Amino acid sequence: MIDLIATIIAIASVLAGLGYLGYLALLNNAAGKRAGGAPVAQYVRSRWPIAGGATAVSLLAWLFTSGNTAMDILAIILAAGSGATSVKALQSTQAKYRSGG
Repeated sequence: MIDLIATIIAIASVLAGLGYLGYLALLNNAAGKRAGGAPVAQYVRSRWPIAGGATAVSLLAWLFTSGNTAMDILAIILAAGSGATSVKALQSTQAKYRSGG
C-alpha cells in the first residue's frame, strides 16, 4: 500500500516539475519575441537550475518507489519536497509576470 502512495506522490511531483519547466520555456519564448524582453529572459535563465534540479529529484524519487518500504518512505520525502519546491517557484514566477486580463 505504501508503494502505491509513494508512486502517486512521485508522479505528481514529476508533473509539477515538468509544469514549471514548461512555464519557464513558454516565458522564455515570449521574452525572446518581444523588444525589451531581456530582463525576463535573464530571470528565466536564473530559474532553470531550480526547475531542473527539482524535476531531477522528483524523477529520482519515482525511481526509489521500486525499492522496499524504506526506499518508498525516502521517495515520499524527496517527492514531497521537490514537488512543493516546484509549485512554490511556479506560483512565484506566475505572480511576478501575471498580466491583467
